[in-house]
Amino acid sequence: MSENGVNQRRRLLLITSGLGLVGSAFAATPFVLSMTPSARAKAAGAPVEVDIGKLEPGQLLTVEWRGKPVWILKRTPEMLKGLSAIEAKLADPTSAVKDQQPDYAANPTRSIKPDILVVVGICTHLGCSPDKRLEAGAASGFGADWGGGFFCPCHGSLFDLAGRVYKGVPAPTNLPVPPHTYLSNTRLLLGEDKKGAA
Repeated sequence: MSENGVNQRRRLLLITSGLGLVGSAFAATPFVLSMTPSARAKAAGAPVEVDIGKLEPGQLLTVEWRGKPVWILKRTPEMLKGLSAIEAKLADPTSAVKDQQPDYAANPTRSIKPDILVVVGICTHLGCSPDKRLEAGAASGFGADWGGGFFCPCHGSLFDLAGRVYKGVPAPTNLPVPPHTYLSNTRLLLGEDKKGAA
């Protein structure tokens, strides 16, 4: 075979190899793009801004974040006083399980601002949504010594007004506190903390 024939074969081989690589890239692009999250999925995990300016003392607001209900409760002074009175009945009164709340919520009120509680409203036992039993005393149906809180009807778990779990119930840990920060006195940002982590 002549030198010209060898050079032509090399050129043809290079051209077909190049076209094959380009074709493979075009064919692979839709598959690679299908693995990236959709705009809807990105929005579902995005931080959520909440107006808490109209929240009255004793009122609870439910907001959806990452497909979960998040409860925002504006606690009254009476509700806050009752938190320390029931610590002996709680399984984790000091919030020792660190992955249940950010460091800035590892305090007796489990919050940045003592009067505002922010927790994920899903029982830590099997994922049911607890009932809100915010009234203290017999009016709640739990007896005169009930300080107010949350009751999971699925298996009977009880949580106080800081989302802390009672002893002797199926739920193993406190209700989680999601990352959040305050943009102002009336605006709360769920899903992002002061350090910008989501």
